[in-house]
Amino acid sequence: MIQKLSDAELEIMKIVWGNHDKETLFSYIMDSLTEQGRPCQKNTLIVLLSRLVSKGFLGARKIGRKNEYTALISETEYQTAQTQNFLDKIYEGSIKGLVSNLISGDLLTDEEYDELKKLLEGGKKR
Repeated sequence: MIQKLSDAELEIMKIVWGNHDKETLFSYIMDSLTEQGRPCQKNTLIVLLSRLVSKGFLGARKIGRKNEYTALISETEYQTAQTQNFLDKIYEGSIKGLVSNLISGDLLTDEEYDELKKLLEGGKKR
């Protein structure tokens, strides 16, 4: 089972997932957080990264004085696990309950409704 991430850990993972290089440098993460208007103290980031390593989300490698991090769990794997957790917790595993709530709660735009309808119809044909 994939653990849930804290908001700060998820922010870091989004940076790693969004980096098109296989490895992500510590400095890249620091710079990205600053660019997003969420600067982080060096020691705080070190603690968060070590938690992500211990939770199995990141692999770490020291190259000289630089630390490189590699995602061990993809963004899609995390999203799928958290979606299933949400479904189980809130809707007792019922996708129908979620979709019904999205529609009846007027939470979908007309475009999103049409896209969802097309996806569902396309899935039926398989």
